[in-house]
Amino acid sequence: LCLCFPQKLWNMLESGQFRSIWWSDGGKCVAINEEVFKEEVLGRGGPVQVFAMQSMKSFLRQLNLYGFTKIHRDLKRSASLTEFMAEEAAASTHNKVLYYYNPNFNRENPQLLEKCKRR
Repeated sequence: LCLCFPQKLWNMLESGQFRSIWWSDGGKCVAINEEVFKEEVLGRGGPVQVFAMQSMKSFLRQLNLYGFTKIHRDLKRSASLTEFMAEEAAASTHNKVLYYYNPNFNRENPQLLEKCKRR
């Protein structure tokens, strides 16, 4: 069975087998831990290969070709130094997480997948 990129991505998210990629914002966004994703998904070869690419650049190009846009997280900062320092530590870990959005890629509406067309 040959699936197009958005269908493969959808199945991957729904499988729960990967710790490097998950649904974010109630199933409206895709969250990707870039470093773990490179190893866990793009590093696979042979029969367990998920995508026909091994580089993050190629994967992100596919997202863009299918209408996904990168979104940035705005973190509100605390006034207290202790909380601010804890948030900074969390943010540095958080910065390795990429968020992508496509209005036709929504966990609650799988029927929209057919509208995810390559540009």
